[in-house]
Amino acid sequence: MNGPKSTIERAFEIAREGKALRLEEIARQLQREGYADVHGHLDGAKIRAQLMSLVQAARAKPVVSD
Repeated sequence: MNGPKSTIERAFEIAREGKALRLEEIARQLQREGYADVHGHLDGAKIRAQLMSLVQAARAKPVVSD
């Protein structure tokens, strides 16, 4: 089944991209993309910890240029 991504699924993608530095930036990006009740979805401590872990891991990767 290929439908629109859930709020959590998209939040994890944004975190993995490494462009967001904070959870609030992830929330703002989701809102810009039209996701509803973003803060309700990202309110849990475990979700927040997982997202921050992904953000930190993505930002720790070296940038490779062409």
